[in-house]
Amino acid sequence: MRRFAKIAGVALLFLAFVSGNAVAAADSRGGRVANPATDVNPQRYGSEPADAAFGAYQRGLYITALHLALPRAEKGDAAAQTLAAEIYARGLGVPRDEKKAAELYGKAAAQGVAAAEFQYALYLMEGRVVPKDEKQAAELMQAAADAGNRLAAFNYAQMLLEKDDSAKGMEKAYDYYGKAAEAGLADAQYAMSQAFANGIGGKLRNDEEARRWLLLAAHQNYDTAELELGTWLVEGRGGPADLEGGFRWLKQAAEGGNVAAENRLAKLYLNGIGTKADKVEAGAWYVLARRAGLSDPQMDIFYSGLSADEQKQAIERANKLR
Repeated sequence: MRRFAKIAGVALLFLAFVSGNAVAAADSRGGRVANPATDVNPQRYGSEPADAAFGAYQRGLYITALHLALPRAEKGDAAAQTLAAEIYARGLGVPRDEKKAAELYGKAAAQGVAAAEFQYALYLMEGRVVPKDEKQAAELMQAAADAGNRLAAFNYAQMLLEKDDSAKGMEKAYDYYGKAAEAGLADAQYAMSQAFANGIGGKLRNDEEARRWLLLAAHQNYDTAELELGTWLVEGRGGPADLEGGFRWLKQAAEGGNVAAENRLAKLYLNGIGTKADKVEAGAWYVLARRAGLSDPQMDIFYSGLSADEQKQAIERANKLR
Protein backbone atom coordinates (compact mmCIF):
# COMPACT_ATOMS: atom_id res chain seq x y z
CA MET A 1 0.00 0.00 0.00
CA ARG A 2 2.98 2.33 0.24
CA ARG A 3 2.56 4.35 -2.89
CA PHE A 4 2.43 8.07 -3.34
CA ALA A 5 -0.77 9.65 -4.60
CA LYS A 6 0.04 12.19 -7.26
CA ILE A 7 -2.84 13.82 -9.05
CA ALA A 8 -2.57 14.13 -12.81
CA GLY A 9 -4.66 17.27 -13.10
CA VAL A 10 -2.84 19.88 -11.08
CA ALA A 11 -5.58 22.35 -11.98
CA LEU A 12 -7.89 20.64 -9.55
CA LEU A 13 -5.50 21.30 -6.71
CA PHE A 14 -5.22 24.91 -7.77
CA LEU A 15 -8.97 25.36 -7.58
CA ALA A 16 -8.85 24.58 -3.89
CA PHE A 17 -6.37 27.26 -2.96
CA VAL A 18 -7.51 30.12 -5.16
CA SER A 19 -11.07 30.02 -3.89
CA GLY A 20 -11.94 31.93 -0.75
CA ASN A 21 -13.79 30.58 2.28
CA ALA A 22 -12.08 27.18 1.91
CA VAL A 23 -14.16 26.19 -1.11
CA ALA A 24 -13.59 22.53 -1.96
CA ALA A 25 -12.08 21.13 -5.15
CA ALA A 26 -12.49 17.72 -6.77
CA ASP A 27 -9.56 15.43 -7.55
CA SER A 28 -9.18 12.53 -9.99
CA ARG A 29 -11.38 10.21 -7.89
CA GLY A 30 -14.24 12.67 -7.66
CA GLY A 31 -13.96 13.42 -3.93
CA ARG A 32 -13.75 16.86 -2.34
CA VAL A 33 -11.31 18.63 -0.04
CA ALA A 34 -10.79 22.13 1.28
CA ASN A 35 -7.43 23.87 0.89
CA PRO A 36 -7.80 27.31 2.50
CA ALA A 37 -5.76 30.14 1.02
CA THR A 38 -3.11 31.77 3.13
CA ASP A 39 -1.67 34.97 1.69
CA VAL A 40 -4.11 35.17 -1.22
CA ASN A 41 -6.92 37.68 -1.31
CA PRO A 42 -10.06 35.55 -1.83
CA GLN A 43 -12.01 38.53 -3.18
CA ARG A 44 -10.18 38.10 -6.49
CA TYR A 45 -11.72 34.67 -7.02
CA GLY A 46 -15.36 33.70 -7.27
CA SER A 47 -16.65 37.16 -6.33
CA GLU A 48 -16.38 40.69 -7.60
CA PRO A 49 -14.14 41.85 -9.02
CA ALA A 50 -13.63 38.65 -11.04
CA ASP A 51 -10.04 37.64 -11.72
CA ALA A 52 -9.30 37.81 -15.45
CA ALA A 53 -6.45 35.29 -15.41
CA PHE A 54 -8.35 32.65 -13.52
CA GLY A 55 -11.49 33.34 -15.54
CA ALA A 56 -9.54 32.74 -18.75
CA TYR A 57 -8.14 29.54 -17.30
CA GLN A 58 -11.62 28.28 -16.43
CA ARG A 59 -12.74 28.90 -20.01
CA GLY A 60 -9.78 26.97 -21.41
CA LEU A 61 -8.00 30.10 -22.65
CA TYR A 62 -4.70 28.94 -21.21
CA ILE A 63 -2.35 31.20 -23.18
CA THR A 64 -4.42 34.23 -22.23
CA ALA A 65 -4.48 33.09 -18.62
CA LEU A 66 -0.71 32.70 -18.62
CA HIS A 67 -0.12 36.11 -20.18
CA LEU A 68 -2.35 37.70 -17.54
CA ALA A 69 -0.84 35.74 -14.66
CA LEU A 70 2.87 36.09 -15.42
CA PRO A 71 3.22 39.86 -14.72
CA ARG A 72 1.61 39.36 -11.32
CA ALA A 73 3.62 36.21 -10.69
CA GLU A 74 6.83 38.13 -11.31
CA LYS A 75 5.71 40.65 -8.68
CA GLY A 76 5.29 37.88 -6.12
CA ASP A 77 1.57 37.16 -6.39
CA ALA A 78 1.22 33.63 -4.98
CA ALA A 79 -2.08 32.89 -6.74
CA ALA A 80 -0.67 33.95 -10.09
CA GLN A 81 2.49 31.95 -9.48
CA THR A 82 0.47 28.82 -8.80
CA LEU A 83 -1.77 29.36 -11.82
CA ALA A 84 1.21 29.86 -14.12
CA ALA A 85 2.95 26.83 -12.59
CA GLU A 86 -0.16 24.77 -13.28
CA ILE A 87 -0.15 25.76 -16.93
CA TYR A 88 3.56 25.05 -17.39
CA ALA A 89 3.40 21.76 -15.48
CA ARG A 90 0.65 20.37 -17.68
CA GLY A 91 1.65 22.03 -20.93
CA LEU A 92 -1.70 23.76 -21.34
CA GLY A 93 -1.50 25.81 -24.53
CA VAL A 94 2.28 26.03 -24.20
CA PRO A 95 5.14 23.50 -24.29
CA ARG A 96 5.39 21.63 -21.01
CA ASP A 97 8.09 23.19 -18.86
CA GLU A 98 8.51 21.41 -15.52
CA LYS A 99 11.57 23.47 -14.64
CA LYS A 100 9.59 26.69 -14.87
CA ALA A 101 6.65 25.07 -13.10
CA ALA A 102 8.86 23.96 -10.23
CA GLU A 103 10.35 27.43 -9.93
CA LEU A 104 6.92 29.02 -9.65
CA TYR A 105 5.56 26.36 -7.32
CA GLY A 106 8.59 26.90 -5.13
CA LYS A 107 7.94 30.63 -4.91
CA ALA A 108 4.28 30.12 -4.05
CA ALA A 109 5.17 27.41 -1.55
CA ALA A 110 7.49 29.85 0.20
CA GLN A 111 4.40 32.01 0.77
CA GLY A 112 2.56 29.15 2.45
CA VAL A 113 0.18 28.13 -0.34
CA ALA A 114 -0.80 24.53 0.45
CA ALA A 115 -1.37 23.42 -3.15
CA ALA A 116 2.04 24.75 -4.16
CA GLU A 117 3.71 23.24 -1.09
CA PHE A 118 2.33 19.86 -2.09
CA GLN A 119 3.44 20.10 -5.71
CA TYR A 120 6.89 21.44 -4.90
CA ALA A 121 7.36 18.72 -2.28
CA LEU A 122 6.75 16.14 -5.01
CA TYR A 123 9.45 17.73 -7.16
CA LEU A 124 11.85 17.70 -4.23
CA MET A 125 11.11 14.04 -3.56
CA GLU A 126 11.67 13.02 -7.17
CA GLY A 127 14.85 15.03 -7.66
CA ARG A 128 14.44 15.23 -11.44
CA VAL A 129 13.71 18.90 -11.99
CA VAL A 130 15.15 20.33 -8.78
CA PRO A 131 17.84 18.90 -6.49
CA LYS A 132 16.46 16.15 -4.32
CA ASP A 133 15.83 17.28 -0.76
CA GLU A 134 13.85 14.79 1.30
CA LYS A 135 14.02 16.91 4.45
CA GLN A 136 12.48 19.98 2.82
CA ALA A 137 10.01 17.79 0.95
CA ALA A 138 8.80 16.32 4.23
CA GLU A 139 8.49 19.76 5.80
CA LEU A 140 6.45 21.12 2.91
CA MET A 141 4.32 18.00 2.70
CA GLN A 142 3.49 18.25 6.39
CA ALA A 143 2.73 21.96 6.07
CA ALA A 144 0.36 21.30 3.17
CA ALA A 145 -1.23 18.40 5.06
CA ASP A 146 -1.75 20.50 8.17
CA ALA A 147 -3.33 23.20 5.99
CA GLY A 148 -5.97 20.72 4.83
CA ASN A 149 -4.59 19.33 1.57
CA ARG A 150 -5.75 15.72 1.60
CA LEU A 151 -3.30 14.47 -1.00
CA ALA A 152 -0.50 15.95 1.05
CA ALA A 153 -1.93 14.29 4.17
CA PHE A 154 -1.96 10.90 2.46
CA ASN A 155 1.55 11.29 1.08
CA TYR A 156 2.90 12.55 4.39
CA ALA A 157 1.44 9.47 6.08
CA GLN A 158 3.30 7.35 3.53
CA MET A 159 6.51 9.22 4.24
CA LEU A 160 6.09 8.72 7.98
CA LEU A 161 5.65 4.97 7.51
CA GLU A 162 8.73 4.78 5.30
CA LYS A 163 10.70 6.50 8.05
CA ASP A 164 9.28 4.67 11.06
CA ASP A 165 7.04 1.61 10.87
CA SER A 166 7.04 1.02 14.62
CA ALA A 167 3.77 1.12 16.54
CA LYS A 168 4.41 4.76 17.46
CA GLY A 169 5.29 5.67 13.87
CA MET A 170 2.21 3.93 12.53
CA GLU A 171 -0.01 5.76 14.98
CA LYS A 172 1.31 9.11 13.81
CA ALA A 173 0.98 8.09 10.16
CA TYR A 174 -2.60 6.98 10.64
CA ASP A 175 -3.47 10.34 12.14
CA TYR A 176 -2.67 11.77 8.70
CA TYR A 177 -4.40 8.94 6.86
CA GLY A 178 -7.42 9.86 8.98
CA LYS A 179 -7.24 13.51 7.87
CA ALA A 180 -7.13 12.48 4.21
CA ALA A 181 -9.87 9.90 4.70
CA GLU A 182 -12.19 12.33 6.43
CA ALA A 183 -11.59 14.71 3.51
CA GLY A 184 -12.77 12.01 1.11
CA LEU A 185 -9.62 10.52 -0.42
CA ALA A 186 -10.36 6.91 -1.38
CA ASP A 187 -6.77 5.71 -0.90
CA ALA A 188 -6.85 6.97 2.67
CA GLN A 189 -10.32 5.59 3.32
CA TYR A 190 -9.02 2.16 2.33
CA ALA A 191 -6.00 2.64 4.59
CA MET A 192 -8.34 3.41 7.48
CA SER A 193 -10.35 0.28 6.75
CA GLN A 194 -7.17 -1.74 7.11
CA ALA A 195 -6.31 0.01 10.38
CA PHE A 196 -9.63 -0.95 11.94
CA ALA A 197 -9.71 -4.41 10.34
CA ASN A 198 -6.31 -5.30 11.76
CA GLY A 199 -6.10 -3.15 14.88
CA ILE A 200 -3.09 -1.12 13.78
CA GLY A 201 -2.11 2.55 13.78
CA GLY A 202 -3.41 3.05 17.29
CA LYS A 203 -6.87 1.78 16.34
CA LEU A 204 -8.74 -0.96 18.17
CA ARG A 205 -9.97 -3.70 15.90
CA ASN A 206 -13.47 -2.80 14.80
CA ASP A 207 -14.88 -4.65 11.79
CA GLU A 208 -18.00 -2.49 11.70
CA GLU A 209 -15.91 0.67 11.39
CA ALA A 210 -13.61 -1.02 8.87
CA ARG A 211 -16.61 -1.97 6.75
CA ARG A 212 -17.85 1.63 6.87
CA TRP A 213 -14.55 2.88 5.44
CA LEU A 214 -14.56 0.13 2.81
CA LEU A 215 -17.98 1.24 1.69
CA LEU A 216 -16.87 4.87 1.37
CA ALA A 217 -13.84 3.90 -0.72
CA ALA A 218 -15.84 1.44 -2.82
CA HIS A 219 -18.32 4.17 -3.70
CA GLN A 220 -15.39 5.98 -5.31
CA ASN A 221 -14.64 2.98 -7.54
CA TYR A 222 -11.59 1.93 -5.53
CA ASP A 223 -11.38 -1.63 -6.81
CA THR A 224 -9.54 -3.17 -3.85
CA ALA A 225 -12.19 -1.77 -1.53
CA GLU A 226 -14.89 -3.15 -3.82
CA LEU A 227 -13.20 -6.55 -3.67
CA GLU A 228 -12.95 -6.60 0.11
CA LEU A 229 -16.37 -5.08 0.71
CA GLY A 230 -17.98 -7.65 -1.55
CA THR A 231 -16.20 -10.44 0.29
CA TRP A 232 -17.16 -9.05 3.70
CA LEU A 233 -20.82 -8.73 2.69
CA VAL A 234 -20.89 -12.34 1.53
CA GLU A 235 -19.19 -13.49 4.73
CA GLY A 236 -21.22 -11.22 6.99
CA ARG A 237 -18.10 -9.60 8.42
CA GLY A 238 -18.55 -6.22 10.08
CA GLY A 239 -22.33 -6.40 9.83
CA PRO A 240 -25.21 -8.43 8.43
CA ALA A 241 -24.53 -10.67 5.46
CA ASP A 242 -25.79 -9.37 2.12
CA LEU A 243 -25.21 -11.97 -0.57
CA GLU A 244 -26.70 -9.99 -3.42
CA GLY A 245 -24.89 -6.83 -2.36
CA GLY A 246 -21.63 -8.72 -2.07
CA PHE A 247 -22.14 -10.17 -5.53
CA ARG A 248 -22.73 -6.71 -6.99
CA TRP A 249 -19.58 -5.24 -5.46
CA LEU A 250 -17.43 -8.19 -6.57
CA LYS A 251 -18.89 -7.99 -10.05
CA GLN A 252 -18.12 -4.28 -10.23
CA ALA A 253 -14.52 -4.90 -9.16
CA ALA A 254 -14.20 -7.78 -11.63
CA GLU A 255 -15.60 -5.71 -14.47
CA GLY A 256 -13.01 -3.08 -13.61
CA GLY A 257 -10.23 -5.63 -14.13
CA ASN A 258 -9.45 -6.73 -10.57
CA VAL A 259 -8.11 -10.25 -11.06
CA ALA A 260 -8.84 -11.49 -7.54
CA ALA A 261 -12.42 -10.26 -7.92
CA GLU A 262 -12.73 -12.13 -11.21
CA ASN A 263 -11.83 -15.36 -9.45
CA ARG A 264 -14.13 -14.74 -6.49
CA LEU A 265 -16.97 -13.79 -8.81
CA ALA A 266 -16.44 -17.07 -10.65
CA LYS A 267 -16.96 -18.90 -7.36
CA LEU A 268 -20.17 -17.00 -6.66
CA TYR A 269 -21.53 -17.99 -10.05
CA LEU A 270 -20.40 -21.57 -9.49
CA ASN A 271 -22.17 -21.88 -6.15
CA GLY A 272 -25.13 -19.62 -6.87
CA ILE A 273 -24.26 -17.16 -4.11
CA GLY A 274 -26.00 -13.81 -4.54
CA THR A 275 -26.99 -14.79 -8.06
CA LYS A 276 -28.30 -17.70 -10.07
CA ALA A 277 -25.80 -20.54 -10.45
CA ASP A 278 -24.20 -20.52 -13.91
CA LYS A 279 -21.29 -22.84 -14.71
CA VAL A 280 -20.50 -21.18 -18.03
CA GLU A 281 -20.38 -17.71 -16.49
CA ALA A 282 -18.23 -19.08 -13.67
CA GLY A 283 -15.90 -20.62 -16.22
CA ALA A 284 -15.71 -17.39 -18.20
CA TRP A 285 -14.66 -15.29 -15.23
CA TYR A 286 -12.12 -17.89 -14.17
CA VAL A 287 -10.70 -17.93 -17.70
CA LEU A 288 -10.14 -14.17 -17.39
CA ALA A 289 -8.45 -14.55 -14.02
CA ARG A 290 -6.27 -17.39 -15.27
CA ARG A 291 -5.25 -15.39 -18.36
CA ALA A 292 -4.03 -12.69 -15.97
CA GLY A 293 -1.82 -15.21 -14.20
CA LEU A 294 -4.00 -16.24 -11.26
CA SER A 295 -4.04 -19.91 -10.34
CA ASP A 296 -6.66 -21.51 -8.10
CA PRO A 297 -6.44 -25.31 -7.71
CA GLN A 298 -10.08 -25.55 -6.67
CA MET A 299 -11.23 -23.66 -9.75
CA ASP A 300 -8.85 -25.61 -11.96
CA ILE A 301 -10.63 -28.80 -10.88
CA PHE A 302 -14.00 -27.19 -11.59
CA TYR A 303 -12.96 -25.96 -15.02
CA SER A 304 -11.41 -29.25 -16.08
CA GLY A 305 -14.71 -30.92 -15.15
CA LEU A 306 -16.67 -28.85 -17.65
CA SER A 307 -17.63 -30.51 -20.89
CA ALA A 308 -15.82 -29.50 -24.06
CA ASP A 309 -18.89 -27.55 -25.16
CA GLU A 310 -19.14 -25.75 -21.82
CA GLN A 311 -15.45 -24.82 -21.95
CA LYS A 312 -15.95 -23.48 -25.46
CA GLN A 313 -18.89 -21.37 -24.30
CA ALA A 314 -16.89 -20.12 -21.32
CA ILE A 315 -14.01 -19.04 -23.54
CA GLU A 316 -16.35 -17.30 -25.98
CA ARG A 317 -18.03 -15.52 -23.09
CA ALA A 318 -14.66 -14.52 -21.61
CA ASN A 319 -13.64 -13.06 -24.96
CA LYS A 320 -16.76 -10.86 -24.91
CA LEU A 321 -16.11 -9.76 -21.35
CA ARG A 322 -12.70 -8.44 -22.38
